[in-house]
Amino acid sequence: MALFALDHNYPMPIIEQAKPYLRDVELVTIGDIDPRLPELDDWELLLALHHHAREWDGMISNDTSMLEQERELAVLGYTHLTLVAPIAAGHDPIRSTGLVLAHIEDVAARTSPRKPQVWRLPGRTGGGQHPDQFLEKLAKQGNLDPLDLRKSGMPSKAVPQRNPLT
Repeated sequence: MALFALDHNYPMPIIEQAKPYLRDVELVTIGDIDPRLPELDDWELLLALHHHAREWDGMISNDTSMLEQERELAVLGYTHLTLVAPIAAGHDPIRSTGLVLAHIEDVAARTSPRKPQVWRLPGRTGGGQHPDQFLEKLAKQGNLDPLDLRKSGMPSKAVPQRNPLT
């Protein structure tokens, strides 16, 4: 089972609800590991995890400034821990939590105690697309005209005007 320390700014009600669904991953807030940990600098926190009695696989933090600080990166390399950093989530704990929960099982499965790693979890999504773009793709796959495909897929005129729940 992979063991990850979770920075103190993640919403625990969400994490607690998700825990039964996580396979082979244990998430523990740094304050539950030791109440002094939230007061440490990030590089000291990494060292504390490295020297802790439990064998930690890594740390999850939405403070991506760690990726721009030489001391934190050097200590991360020394400790061979994995850093999971949701990017483009800002300091939004809900968005960050969603990214972590979506990716942590894959990260855990690919984490090795012999190899320090940084996992940047992208948090940006592209803009919405019009359904016609997907119709055009379907039409192209079937060697069809997109307008003909739309017409064949559209119900008769009376159907869209009727609420199926009434």
